[in-house]
Amino acid sequence: MDLELRHLKIIRAVADAGSLTRAATRLGLAQPALSTQLKRIERALGGPLFDRGRDGVRATALGELVLDRARVLLPAVCELQEEATRFARQGTAGHRIGGTHGPLLGGLVDRLARQEPGVPVTTYTAWSEREIAGSVADGRLDFALIGVCGESPPPEPGRLAWREVARDPVYVMLAEDHPLARRAAIELTELAAEAWTDVPGDGCFGDCFAAACVRAGFTPACVYEADTASCVHLVQVGRAVGLCRATFPATPGVVTRPLAGNPLVWRHLLGWHPAGQAAARAAHVLAQARAAHTEAMARAATTPTAAHP
Repeated sequence: MDLELRHLKIIRAVADAGSLTRAATRLGLAQPALSTQLKRIERALGGPLFDRGRDGVRATALGELVLDRARVLLPAVCELQEEATRFARQGTAGHRIGGTHGPLLGGLVDRLARQEPGVPVTTYTAWSEREIAGSVADGRLDFALIGVCGESPPPEPGRLAWREVARDPVYVMLAEDHPLARRAAIELTELAAEAWTDVPGDGCFGDCFAAACVRAGFTPACVYEADTASCVHLVQVGRAVGLCRATFPATPGVVTRPLAGNPLVWRHLLGWHPAGQAAARAAHVLAQARAAHTEAMARAATTPTAAHP
């Protein structure tokens, strides 16, 4: 019998479980079937791999030798499979970009289309930063354009390369007739009695916002989680105030103002797989993302309803 990867997985499972019964459960096998397979593997390798006892099993010297090799080979084969799958999914031309809600994705697509006419650009959006990062890690997307608050780490830090596009303070959105709308900057404490609205996400921003409110001496009484259009509507009609990025575009009926002292900071990030085909294009895409952010900031700065984004 030739030794196969599945045999190494069985050996490792038995060693990790410490007993044939527990290993059989984890592998989804009947205990007698696992015992029979293990005996065949031991015959093929020339000796017993485990000493059986009342308290379970313990690796023999031969078993330790095989386990040492299995712990190197199995992760290597898994990595090879992931890399091959990722390579097969990636195209040789074009850009596949995933992003969360926000205007920066549109600006990046526009710049890439202008810089590289004829090169296809496809996009995918989701509320989940982890979903987008995972899609880049397994090759379904080339780049992730997301954000995190403060110094929080991005998702998939061990698998993706991340670079900062820009760093902005977080602003507050108010109805244009709000009593504080004419202020140049607003203390977070002045909004303690307000209802809030924000878009969903699985990052840490919600926790960071809550912590900033606690530092300011209050807990938000109400937070409406909604899509961007609904958030804007709730602000326009005076039902809530909202948080937004500095690049938030001018919107009728809404003004944006900075929070005094910048209690919240948003970092725009671009991520890619360092071993993927897109890595060769990363510097170019990063430069275009930074330029798109600069353009968005310039547009917001010249708009009367936006506060120095």
